[in-house]
Amino acid sequence: MRERTWLNWAMHVGFYLLLAASALRLVSRHGMSAQTVTSLVVCGLLALAYAAGIVWWHRLGRQGRLVWLGGVAAVWLALVVLAPSFSWCAVPLLFLCLRLLNAHGFAVAAAALTLVVIVAQLEIARELDVSLILAPVGIAAMTAVIFGELQRESAARQLLIDDLISTRGTLADSRHRTGVLEERERLAREIHDTLAQGLTSMGILLQAADRMWVTDPAQARAHVRRAAAAAADNLAEARRFVRDLQPPGLVDVTLPEALARLCADAGETGPRVRFRLAGEEYPLAPEVQAALLRVAQAALANVRDHAAPAADPASGVTATVTLSYLDGEVTLDVFDDGVGFAEPAPAPGRGYGLRAMRDRLAEVHGVLVVESAPGEGTAVAARVPAVWPPRALDGGGA
Repeated sequence: MRERTWLNWAMHVGFYLLLAASALRLVSRHGMSAQTVTSLVVCGLLALAYAAGIVWWHRLGRQGRLVWLGGVAAVWLALVVLAPSFSWCAVPLLFLCLRLLNAHGFAVAAAALTLVVIVAQLEIARELDVSLILAPVGIAAMTAVIFGELQRESAARQLLIDDLISTRGTLADSRHRTGVLEERERLAREIHDTLAQGLTSMGILLQAADRMWVTDPAQARAHVRRAAAAAADNLAEARRFVRDLQPPGLVDVTLPEALARLCADAGETGPRVRFRLAGEEYPLAPEVQAALLRVAQAALANVRDHAAPAADPASGVTATVTLSYLDGEVTLDVFDDGVGFAEPAPAPGRGYGLRAMRDRLAEVHGVLVVESAPGEGTAVAARVPAVWPPRALDGGGA
C-alpha cells in the first residue's frame, strides 16, 4: 500500500514543532536550571533519534522500524518524566504507532500514550481536573479515528488501483488475442483471394498444356509460360504478405487499369470476361482500391469455378465487370450468364469467397449484394463510399 507522503511529513513537522514549543515553555517557566539543561539534552537526543528514523526509513525494514519506534518512545518517556510539558509530542508518536503496529498493538500503544499524557498534565496542574483526563482521551480517540479512516481509504484506493491494473492487463491480453484472430482472418482472405486462386489458375494451365503437349506443342508452351507468369505473380503476393504493401496489381497503375488487366488474364484461363468503366474516374484511398480489386478477383474465381455447367466446362459463359464512379460512392458489378444457383450451397471445403468479400468490404464500410437464380446467371454488386475514412457526422453538443 502506498503511504500518504504529505501526511507523513506533516506529522514529522508537527513533532518537531511540538518539541520546540515544549522546550521554549520549559525554559520560560523554569529558566536554565540543571534539570532544564538535562531535559534539553534529552530533547536533543530525541530529535536526533527521530531524525535518524526519517532518514533511514526505507533501509530499516519492518523490524528495524519497530525497534526504532520503541527507542524513540523510550527516550520520549524519559523526557516526559524530566519535563511533563513534552507529553503532547504523543500525537505524532500515535501516528507512528498506527503506521507500524497491528490493531491490537496500536490499541495498547494508544492507551499507554494517553495514560502518560494524562499523568503528565495532572503533574503540571498539581491538582485534579477532569478536563485534563477527558481532553487527552478525546484527542487520542479523534486522532485514532481520523488516521484509521485515512489508512482504510488509502487501502481501498490501492485495491482499486490494483484491480484497474489487473483489468488493464487482461484487456491488453484480450486485445492482443483479438488482433491475432483478425490478422489470421485477414491472411486467410489474402491467401484465398490471391495465392489459392493463382495456384488454381496454374493448375488449369498446366493441365491444358499436358493435354496439348503432343497435338499442339506451341499452344502447350504458351500455357506453360502463362503458368510461369502466374507463379511470378503469386511469389510477389507472398512477398507482399511479409512487407504488408498494397496488391502488386495496383502498383504504378490505376484501379480501372488493374481491373482491365485482371479481366484479360481471367479470360485466358476461364470464361470470356469484359471490362466496362462508367463515370469519371477520381482518386480513391489505397484501402478502397485494394478491397475492390480483391472482390473482383474473388468474384471472377467463382465465375470460373461455378458458372459453367459441370458437364460442359468449356461452354460459352461470359462475364462482365463494371466499375462505376458515382457521386459519393464507387460500385463494382460482376455479372455472368452461367448456370446460377438457388441459394449459396458451396461444396465441402469451399464457400469462403463470399464471406471473405463481405468482410473485406466491411473494413472500408462497403456492402456486398449477391443475386442469382438457376439458369439466369449471377450478379455480384459491391458498393463502397468514395471518401475514406468516412467523415464523422457533425455533432450538436460540445
